[in-house]
Amino acid sequence: MRQLRLGVLAGIFVAAGVLSWGGARLWDSLDTLPSVPLAAPVVLAVIAVILLATALSIRSRLRAQRERRPGAKGVEPLMAARAVVFGQASALVVSLVAGLYGGVGVFLLGSLDVPARRDQAIYAGFAVLAGIGVIAAALFLERVCKLPDDKDDDKSAASA
Repeated sequence: MRQLRLGVLAGIFVAAGVLSWGGARLWDSLDTLPSVPLAAPVVLAVIAVILLATALSIRSRLRAQRERRPGAKGVEPLMAARAVVFGQASALVVSLVAGLYGGVGVFLLGSLDVPARRDQAIYAGFAVLAGIGVIAAALFLERVCKLPDDKDDDKSAASA
């Protein structure tokens, strides 16, 4: 499994943002600009919390296992792999979604004097912040579940 790369996530975010900004301009010229739902930042924040809770749980179980605490529950490799895949998929999708909301939010910055548009811009901004939280939690989860490098073991075995 390959590691997440911030460059790829940033590229998806920027591409989606540019496309959604252009789409928002087009829809606004037709007077049919769709609204940013209030639930968008809430759902993204819930996903971030779930990823963070999973990462913290796995980290504490691994620490207990490493310290050989009595009654410590280990981490099944398949469960850790599933958690990492969930985190990576979430980060990729959220970078796209946050880019879409970011593009719409940037477009709405031009009309902050209208109260409804100001609220939409705020919702879009919070959705982008929650999206950044999801990406940070996914990267943390990936770091927690990363296996130690085998290169050190190969060198020590070869020199013995």
